[in-house]
Amino acid sequence: MLNISGIHEGYVLDHIKAGQAMEIYHHLHLEDFEGTVAMIMNVESSKMGRKDIIKLECSLDAIDLDILGYVDHSITVNVIHKDKIVDKKELRLPKKITNVIKCKNPRCITSIEQGLDQVFVLCDEKEKLYRCQYCEEKYSPKGK
Repeated sequence: MLNISGIHEGYVLDHIKAGQAMEIYHHLHLEDFEGTVAMIMNVESSKMGRKDIIKLECSLDAIDLDILGYVDHSITVNVIHKDKIVDKKELRLPKKITNVIKCKNPRCITSIEQGLDQVFVLCDEKEKLYRCQYCEEKYSPKGK
C-alpha cells in the first residue's frame, strides 16, 4: 500500500481527470515551486474510475485557483490548515486569465510587443470560449 503523509498547510487537488496532473503541474509552474508537491496518478476512484491527485504543502496564497478553473473546473480543491480540511473551493471558469494561453493572431500586439501579458476574457461560458483582450481572437480549449 502506498502511503503519502498528510500536509500541515496547503491544498489537496482531487478529482483530477486521470493523466491530467502533469498539465496542471506545468500550468501552476510547480517546477519552480518552493513547497512540497506530491502527485498521485491513475488512482482508482468510485466516482471517476481513475483519477489523479496533487498535494501541495504551501501557504494558502501560493497558487492561482483561476488557472485550475480554466484547466478543469470540476477539480475539488481542499484547503488544509493545521492538518485539517477547513474549506472546499468550488472552481468556476475564470472571467479573465493571464499568461495561460497565447494569442495565435500574428497581427495581435502581443505578437509584436515582448513582455506584454497574454490576457483572455471569457465571452461564452457555455461554450468555454475566450477572446484575446487586445485583438478579440477566439480561443476555445480543445476537449473542453
